[in-house]
Amino acid sequence: MTKKQALQLFEQRKVRTVWDDQEEKWYFSVVDVVSVLTDSPNPRNYWKVLKHRLIKEGNETVTNCNQLKLQAEDGKMRLTDVADTEQIFRIIQSIPSPKAEPFKQWMAQVASQRIDQMQDPELSIDQAIIDYKRLGYSDAWINQRIKSIEVRKELTDEWKRTGVQEGLEYASLTDIITREWSGFTTKQYKHFKGLKKENLRDNMTNLEIALNILAEASATELSKQRDPHGFRQQTQVAKDGGSVAKAARNQLESKLGRSIISSAKASDYLLPEDSQEGS
Repeated sequence: MTKKQALQLFEQRKVRTVWDDQEEKWYFSVVDVVSVLTDSPNPRNYWKVLKHRLIKEGNETVTNCNQLKLQAEDGKMRLTDVADTEQIFRIIQSIPSPKAEPFKQWMAQVASQRIDQMQDPELSIDQAIIDYKRLGYSDAWINQRIKSIEVRKELTDEWKRTGVQEGLEYASLTDIITREWSGFTTKQYKHFKGLKKENLRDNMTNLEIALNILAEASATELSKQRDPHGFRQQTQVAKDGGSVAKAARNQLESKLGRSIISSAKASDYLLPEDSQEGS
C-alpha cells in the first residue's frame, strides 16, 4: 500500500491530505477540516470536544477514523486523525458552518480531479501549474519547478529499483545530495531560509532549483550506470551526483563573485495579491 501526502487549498486555506493508491481514495486531516469550517483559534480542542460527544452518541464515523503520520507545523511527522470523503461528510453534518456546502463541493472536486489525473497524468501537471500561478509564482519559476518534480520522480523510481526503502532512507539520500551541493542538509537549508512547515523546493530561487535538478538528475544517471544495490551503495552515488552540481555552483559563483545560496523564501519575491489581480 502506497500513501502519498499532498496539500490541498480551499479558499487559500491548507488542508493536509493523503492519497491511498490501493484503496483509491483521499484521506483528509480532520483537524484541518475543522479549522477551515469553524475558524476556531484552537481547532484541535474543537475536534477533541466534538469527537468525544460523537463517540458518546455512538457515532461509528468517529470510531472508524484512522490515524496517519502527517507533517505538523513544526515540520515533524505526527499521528493525526484522518477520515475519507464519506466520513468527512458525516463529520461536517455535526459542525454548523456556512462553509459546509462549498467545502463538500470542493471535496468532491478534489476526488474527481484525482481520478481524472490517474487516467491522464498530464492533468496533474496542469493542476500544479494553476496552483503555483494562483500563489503568485512566475512562469519561469513554475517551469523549473515542474521539471524538478519530473526529475525527482525519476530519481525516486531509481532508488526504488535498487532496493532503497521509502521514508528514512529516501530522506537520508536527499540530505546527502543537498548537503553536497549546497552545504546544507534539508533541515539546515530550511532553517537558513526561515522556513518551518513550508516545502523547501517551493522556496528555492531559479538558480537553486536548477542546481538541485542537476544534482538529482546526475545521481539518477550515475545510479543507472553503476547499478548499486540498496541504501549503503546509493550513498556514494548520491554524494557524487551532488558533487556535479557543486562544481557547477562553484564555477558560477566564481564568475558572479557572490553565493547563489539565498536566504530568500517565496514570500520575499512572490507577486502581491493586488498585482496578481490586475495582471
